[in-house]
Amino acid sequence: MARKHDVSRFDPEGTRLPIKLDETTNGEFAPLPLPRHSVLANERAIEQVGINARRLGLSRRNFVTTSAGAATTLLAFNEVHAALGRTGSYYDVPRLAALDTAAADSALAKREFIFDIQGHHVNALETWKAPTMLTATGLKFMPQAKCDYLDPKSEYGHVQCFTSQAFVKEMFLDSDTDMAVLTFTPTTHADMPLTQDEAEATREMVEAMEGSRRLLVHGRVVPNLPGDIERMPELAEKWKIAAWKTYTQADPAGETGWWLDDEEHGARLIEMARKTGVKTICIHKGLPLPTPFMTGKNRRFGGCADVGKAARQNPDINFIIYHSGYDLKFRGAEFVPGKHESGRDEIGIDSLIRSLIDNGVKPDSNVYAELGTTWRYLMKDPNEAAHAMGKLFKYVGENNVLWGTDSIWYGSPQDQIQAFRTFQISPEYREKYGYAEVTPELRAKVFGLNALKPYGLDEAAIRGSFLGDAMQKAKARNAERPDPTFMTYGPRSRREFFALLKAGG
Repeated sequence: MARKHDVSRFDPEGTRLPIKLDETTNGEFAPLPLPRHSVLANERAIEQVGINARRLGLSRRNFVTTSAGAATTLLAFNEVHAALGRTGSYYDVPRLAALDTAAADSALAKREFIFDIQGHHVNALETWKAPTMLTATGLKFMPQAKCDYLDPKSEYGHVQCFTSQAFVKEMFLDSDTDMAVLTFTPTTHADMPLTQDEAEATREMVEAMEGSRRLLVHGRVVPNLPGDIERMPELAEKWKIAAWKTYTQADPAGETGWWLDDEEHGARLIEMARKTGVKTICIHKGLPLPTPFMTGKNRRFGGCADVGKAARQNPDINFIIYHSGYDLKFRGAEFVPGKHESGRDEIGIDSLIRSLIDNGVKPDSNVYAELGTTWRYLMKDPNEAAHAMGKLFKYVGENNVLWGTDSIWYGSPQDQIQAFRTFQISPEYREKYGYAEVTPELRAKVFGLNALKPYGLDEAAIRGSFLGDAMQKAKARNAERPDPTFMTYGPRSRREFFALLKAGG
């Protein structure tokens, strides 16, 4: 049965599009209105989905669950973007794929190892059961989240959409993701929407499926929170931490952020990471955090001027820059060396590139750029996508750009996967700006192979552990009768965003 909703990306029957261009955020920043070219792209996709479904004698709902439905959507996006002169990149899908499942499978079907290093869920049945968060129909900020695959009569209603069960379905069953990392937000211990032991419980649930290591867990550390650095050895020993997750903008006291290269916080964090033997640090950069995690003056700490110096001084440490430093207010175009002086107030992807150059950190060194939320927003704009991805490949390195999606906030990451699987920078932009062609080999690196090095994983051992495990069998059964929700979970308006903050999210 079609799922009803009142937003424009649904067709007249209420069926969601398989590739989502919408206002949803990961809850860290207020949503922005959907740009006109994305509205037009959605409208054209809705129209074409209806036409092609009728041509194949399928319902819209059945059609969008096929690869041809995804191909139709991507081709519609191409058509609108080209008509509007947004030609920096495109989705490389043959036109035949819109009506031919075999051709669509050839372009869109799984063929890479996919390791998503930024996944989220929350302990919905405990930490998030505040009365302000619930209504008769579910979450105040998430009225669309009717989880048909969970019990709607549960004590906490549709808040279950955020649970580990929903995470496993959306991340593993309804997408091509093979492996993921569960990560954290920069709250105090009392306010954590997902605690370390709850994350470990999810990891154990997945690992119990015949022992495959499909889910890793971060250790959350806020250096300016008293006692956090001192707790790192305990976390590393007790919870099998795969890497550390931290936020330079965050300050639980709401006063100021910190830098990776300062002595009081950054240097102590790095040294303790070295002592624990877990020498990969994931740092949120770029996207601003809402109050109470930071104040307006903390935004500058989302810049990456400190990254290059810290990386140069600590070559044995891996620094994974979450969101690649991407910031919606400082998105930029091509990077021009020497155009601006580097400084602590520069924000955005360019601040990361400039910091690496200024400190002599060469591409493919010990600094990595992660794509969670960044790629989700780049999907809306072919020109910006070409510049952002082209710059990252050129200056951070083709071996150091890592796949992440920030899901479950954006629902299943399958649409992000399908979009990147067909993403191509235009010949015009490649020639003009010196950007790389996005080859199948480069995509495979980004999707998973690049992340194996900083996480200390062996590809053959990982792939071998998946063969015939319970998750692989569950994926195969799910593929026989696919029922993706095509939902998004995060806030899509300022009203929903502030309701989430009020609820303690």
